[in-house]
Amino acid sequence: MEVYQVRVFLEVARHLSFTEAADTLNLTQPAVSAKIKSLESELGTPLFYRLGRKIQLTEVGEFLLAEAPKLIQVENQLLQKVEEIKKGKFGNLKIGCTVAIANSWLPQVIFEYRQQHPGIQTQCLVFDSAELLYRAIAGEQIDLGISELSFADFAEISATAVDAIDYSLFVATNHPLAQQGWSSLQELKKYPWAILAADSPSRLMFESRLAEIGLSLADFPRLEIVDTISLMRAYILQGNYLGFASNFDFKSECDAGMLVSIPLQEFALSGNIYLLSLKRLSLSYAASYDRSNPRSRSLNPSQKFIALIQSLSQQKSQPPTRLRSPSFNLRTANSSRPETLNLSIGVQNGTIPAITAGLLVQRLNLLEHFLPKDGRYSATRYQINWCDFPTGAPIVEGLHSGKLDIGILGDYPLLLSAASADSANARKTRLVSFVSIDPDGSCSAVIVPNQSQIQSIEDLRGGAIAVPFGSAAHGMVMRSLNSANLLNEVKLTSLEHANPTQLFSFPPHLADGYAHFAPFHEIACRQGKFRYLSRGNWETLPAFYGVVVSSEIAQQYPEVAIAYLKAVAAAQHWYDTTSAAADLVSRWTQLETEIVAQILHSSHQHQPGRFLSEMTIRPDWLSLHIEHLTQIPTNANLLKIDLNRWIQSEFLQQLNT
Repeated sequence: MEVYQVRVFLEVARHLSFTEAADTLNLTQPAVSAKIKSLESELGTPLFYRLGRKIQLTEVGEFLLAEAPKLIQVENQLLQKVEEIKKGKFGNLKIGCTVAIANSWLPQVIFEYRQQHPGIQTQCLVFDSAELLYRAIAGEQIDLGISELSFADFAEISATAVDAIDYSLFVATNHPLAQQGWSSLQELKKYPWAILAADSPSRLMFESRLAEIGLSLADFPRLEIVDTISLMRAYILQGNYLGFASNFDFKSECDAGMLVSIPLQEFALSGNIYLLSLKRLSLSYAASYDRSNPRSRSLNPSQKFIALIQSLSQQKSQPPTRLRSPSFNLRTANSSRPETLNLSIGVQNGTIPAITAGLLVQRLNLLEHFLPKDGRYSATRYQINWCDFPTGAPIVEGLHSGKLDIGILGDYPLLLSAASADSANARKTRLVSFVSIDPDGSCSAVIVPNQSQIQSIEDLRGGAIAVPFGSAAHGMVMRSLNSANLLNEVKLTSLEHANPTQLFSFPPHLADGYAHFAPFHEIACRQGKFRYLSRGNWETLPAFYGVVVSSEIAQQYPEVAIAYLKAVAAAQHWYDTTSAAADLVSRWTQLETEIVAQILHSSHQHQPGRFLSEMTIRPDWLSLHIEHLTQIPTNANLLKIDLNRWIQSEFLQQLNT
């Protein structure tokens, strides 16, 4: 069926006359009759009843008269679009967004879009709530949506992160908190707060973080709900309220010196700006828009907008250009070239003594809080990659290979990170801080199956101990066996498992004894299959965890290293002052609250086998470990460690600057 045949049919049907239709179409009557006969033949049914010189529509003809104009309309639209393409134009673009996006992020993007595509009419619709924006997308009232929310709960919505957005607390410049350092949320309950309505992105972010740290809006007795950012601004400026919002909401006020962002450790939050569309609409494209690319010129308005967004995002995410700063105090304020600084951090989130330098910094977004953003870093974007490992050995390997920039390590792997870097191809490290300490060193332990006859270290002669190689427990076992003259009498086998909490779930006969660091030996004993081997014969030295950074970070980005230590200090303060801290860590690690609280104390009264948060580096403890470990031939390389060169205690001295 040809569209032209349909056009001829419609004219005949409207006039109910072949002759009049022929006159309208500028055709002969026989030509019109031939078109109708051909159409009827294709359809296999007559469209008209011939009643002498008159005609009348059949039932099929009536249906075609009602529906066929839609086909003609489609054809007309297609022809119109073709003409627009030929003239360099291609329709309209409707974009829906939230208020904050419309007031800050979007205008510059729209300007760039209009510069590239002047023939496309653009319209921006602003929605006061996420629900209204969702309805506009779902109802196809707009072509694209832009929001701080991903709409992840709606299966029909496609969301792509296109930029970053930060959330924080804002106060007037004359507010008492404006000149104060970072604070804990617990300290700010007494102040009046202003937050947006329940369906705003910042409110949703606020409540989500409250839930994560065991709080709710009910914990704030002086809370005002406001409908608009303008009203929140008035509250903050005139009533000494605290306001929680994104960096876009109050950018102008902060630039003008009216408001300031205050560092609140629980709300150093980073999110994304999302480009939203219906999944069933094809908005994909093969390449970014390029005027010289014919394929790019054929993209529709939405695809061209996506291409522009991608291009702008790529411009913000160029590979890092190393800015050299060989002197610790040298700050090259004039060097503000855009760069993306990728930080890969190796942590042990299941190892409780290490959580204040890893898990808590990550969960509370503390590093984002303290990373430098002015001077030489004014144009720097940060890409933080958290890499969680069950033990320290892969972190050491990552530091030496260049895959990691920062690592959180226990005592033995900490020393290995310094010693092995003497090889030609290994990156060097610098020790910048301790994290936690166990002065009596009883945090690593050896356990045996309940039914085992082994009672002491001497009973292991001729047997085997499974231990994570390269871990703090490995160092303890080697020192103890050497001290008991059993190093060559007991076989050490590697204990490896993807999930440390399940290390001891297998049958206990696979080795005679098992060595591990806290909390995993305690988990195993609580499961009921194992018991502790008498600790009397095991060598105990002060145990500790520390932070090492690559020498490149230490030399080229010292401010970043300092920022990390500030984040660690904030995490320790939060753990010490937050009553629900152990419960929250339990939830995040899937470990029992009792285990968490026992292993890492929030007080400074030490108990055997427990850790205290402590950042001060102890060179004497490091020397003691080296002295004992180097009595073992396989650890001779530890003698090459130059502690004076490896330790960079000056970073800790900069925490309060």
